[in-house]
Amino acid sequence: MTDSPVRVRVERLGRRGEGVGGGFRIPYALPGDEVSVIPDGDRGDIVGLLDAGPDRTAAICPWFTRCGGCAVQAYAEPAYRAWKRGLLIEALASADIKVAPLVDAHGEGRRRAVFHARTGPDGRTVTGYMQARSHAIVAVDACPILAPGLTGALPAARAIATTLATAGKPLDIGCTATVEGMDIDLRGRGPLLDDERQRLVALAAKHDLARLSNHGAIVLERRKPTLAVGAALVELPPGSFLQAALAARVVAALAGAKRIADLFCGVGTFALRLAGHAEVLAVDTEKASLLALDRAARATPGLRRVATEMRDLHRRPLTPAELAGVDAVCLDPPRAGAESQVRAIAASNIAAVASVACDAASFARDAAILSAAGFRCDEAVPVAQFRYSAHLEIVAVFRRAKRKAARRLLG
Repeated sequence: MTDSPVRVRVERLGRRGEGVGGGFRIPYALPGDEVSVIPDGDRGDIVGLLDAGPDRTAAICPWFTRCGGCAVQAYAEPAYRAWKRGLLIEALASADIKVAPLVDAHGEGRRRAVFHARTGPDGRTVTGYMQARSHAIVAVDACPILAPGLTGALPAARAIATTLATAGKPLDIGCTATVEGMDIDLRGRGPLLDDERQRLVALAAKHDLARLSNHGAIVLERRKPTLAVGAALVELPPGSFLQAALAARVVAALAGAKRIADLFCGVGTFALRLAGHAEVLAVDTEKASLLALDRAARATPGLRRVATEMRDLHRRPLTPAELAGVDAVCLDPPRAGAESQVRAIAASNIAAVASVACDAASFARDAAILSAAGFRCDEAVPVAQFRYSAHLEIVAVFRRAKRKAARRLLG
């Protein structure tokens, strides 16, 4: 690393939302910017904006560029939308799949946030977000991209961090907005001491938390946190991951199916809606999520049968034989995609797959496997759920002729 600044013109925006130019990747720089940077390998840290590019606009947050949460907050809306859609266009460059216009699914804001707290040698506790590519904490007073249900999240997180500061351990504070109020799960503290537990109970009441848990173990539950999923109310397990959902599109795409496998189902974002017209096999690796899904399905009148199975679909995908009684699949894997499961689907008699993905590259790989097996996808829909970030969700429907019909056509 050198202390001598270099003048760079930014040519384009990279996949992570960093400016690219002069051989450097430059966080918070935008196309057309002239910036002065300090080189650090292939990274350039901005020390001055010499000339703003045509699509730079004012950021809405005073902590922008210090907090690592929003990579492209200063990018004008039309350019931002074109760039984000372009991430999927680039990934599908060699595929015969049309990319639809970008869908903004940010809604009222993020319903879940994780704050970090660290206590230094001087005894001062800092609570906020991490800096980009750093473990340093930026103390923030508010976050403009959070949903209204998380308005009190930062004051509660700071109070919790102060209460547990004497332990001297890094603390992660996951806050979720639910129908009944905030649900907070702590990670990093380890087992609580009796006096810490008592203080946290009082704190939960003071901040009107629905529930407070530590590493998934409930400290105090004043109200059961629930999430509305179609006609069902799901009692969320502590620290639940809330999946992105273009639920109406998925349900409509699989409307004709009578038996559906919802793979990587989580708490039932899709399964509980699909059960309105079809029997569903819901499969996931998380036992707590499956139990929550099962309880919600049993408690909701009018749903078809929902069966659950705990299974690691990466290591042990459902086989073609196991999929023989299934008409369609809903697939919502993590960032790495679902290559093993997709290959099994390709070898099965499944005729329709509704795919929800959160990584363009793994989606393109899995789409190619399905295409090679005779599936066709008319268009993939890019979804901006997390505004100002490089994160992209994708929804696509793959269909092919039923294999028995195909054999008859071949004589």
